[in-house]
Amino acid sequence: MNIKIICVGKLKEKYWKQGIAEYSKRLGKFCKFEIVEVPDEKAPEKLSEAQMENVKKTEGERILGKIKDRDYVYALAILGKERTSEEFASEIENLTTYGRSDLAFVIGGSLGLSEDVLKRADSQISFGRFTMPHQLMRLVLTEQIYRAFMINSGSPYHK
Repeated sequence: MNIKIICVGKLKEKYWKQGIAEYSKRLGKFCKFEIVEVPDEKAPEKLSEAQMENVKKTEGERILGKIKDRDYVYALAILGKERTSEEFASEIENLTTYGRSDLAFVIGGSLGLSEDVLKRADSQISFGRFTMPHQLMRLVLTEQIYRAFMINSGSPYHK
C-alpha cells in the first residue's frame, strides 16, 4: 500500500517535523508513506475574491500535478464528512480489499482547496469545524492514518 499526504507549504518547526517523523517511521511497517510538499502561492494579507481564487487555482494545479490517475484521493475540507477513527480504519481496509492501494490525502493552503482539487477528490474528510494550522493538521492526519492501521491490526494502541 502507498499513502501520500500532498500539502501546500513547507514544514519549518522542528517539533512538527519530529512528531510526523515518529509516526512516519511507525507507518513504515504497514505501507510506503511519504509527504509531498508543493510551494504555497505568496499573497498579500488583504485579497479580493478573484485574487483568492487565483491563489487557490495556482496551488490546486501544483497539487493536481502530484496526484496519479490510480490514486484514491481524500481532500481535507471543513465541510467534508466527519468520521470516527474506527470508521476511517474500516474505510481504508475496504479500499485496499477492493484494489485501491494508492491513497493520497490533500491538505490545502491557508485559503483552502480549489474547486478542481475538490472535484478530483474521491472523498472529502473533515476533522471538525475548527480551523487548525496546516502544520498541526499534517501531524494529526499522520497519527490518524497510523491509528487506522493499528485498529485494523487489532492492536491495543487505539484504546
